[in-house]
Amino acid sequence: MTESPDGRTADMNEIAAAKERLEDMRRQVLRVFIGSSRVTDLLLTALLAKGHVLLEGVPGVAKTTLAKAFSAALGCTMRRIQFTPDLLPADITGTYVLSPKEGTFSLRPGPVFANLVLADEINRAPAKTQSALLEAMQEQQVTIEGDRFELPKPFVVVATQNPIDLEGTYPLPEAQIDRFMLRVAVGYPTHKDEVLMLQTHNAASPRAHAVLSADDVLALQNIAARVHVEEDLFDYVVNLSGFTRMHARVALGASPRASLALVQAAKGAAVINGRNYVTPDDIRSLAGPVLAHRLILVPEVEGDDSVREQVVEEALSKVSYRRAVRAV
Repeated sequence: MTESPDGRTADMNEIAAAKERLEDMRRQVLRVFIGSSRVTDLLLTALLAKGHVLLEGVPGVAKTTLAKAFSAALGCTMRRIQFTPDLLPADITGTYVLSPKEGTFSLRPGPVFANLVLADEINRAPAKTQSALLEAMQEQQVTIEGDRFELPKPFVVVATQNPIDLEGTYPLPEAQIDRFMLRVAVGYPTHKDEVLMLQTHNAASPRAHAVLSADDVLALQNIAARVHVEEDLFDYVVNLSGFTRMHARVALGASPRASLALVQAAKGAAVINGRNYVTPDDIRSLAGPVLAHRLILVPEVEGDDSVREQVVEEALSKVSYRRAVRAV
């Protein structure tokens, strides 16, 4: 069993109340984003698990609309960073500026100082600028001219990315890819959803209303941290990650950070589904979004996202979950 911040498992009353709040937020987001509720649920999962999300899809499929609706319903501070080739790291973290009148330097904080940071088209900037988010995403702090500054809590990065074969894009560094808990593919809507989108946004676009606050989010994250996980599921997660490390088409498999992310994401999914315990199905449903984007493939198939998905699907089909027999 996982230990919680206060040493006890979340009770069902807490879970029921959390699920109701999360369904309110889902409804607000889906008023604006017309598409699969699965995408919204993955964002909520990452929020509960204190993780970051990478939304990937071709231009025009409402990635930014989704992220903005999510932040509006969240009711927390939000800043947007439009990544461009000439963007500098200091444009993200902030810098010290000289005050001519007083002759002193004062900090001008960058847009990273917010509860939710929307990194729009993150792969339009080169690796040096992309990496400015590394410390913030991992440690929830930034270092500016040798001084460390804590970021507000909660802190979530939602980045959008165009497919890397589009002109003017740069692949994200492996170290940064590994810090995104979930990669969510946003594809074209169904015919029905696209018609509904045209009707909904025909005149004035709807807006999501805030249904949570920063304190509410921290409380929900605390509940998710206290979800029960059987010891057998830890073994199952490690076996899944281990399979990817041994695969012939994978040069670098899922890291231990990926294993931890899969457990944390599964706990968030359990709360969304109204449970205070994780099931094997929670693990299986999130294995693709958590593991696939972290795999570094061999040169022969490098850059083929479908191969990453195939490796994870193969892991799920060949690595079985076995519940240990315990003595009574």
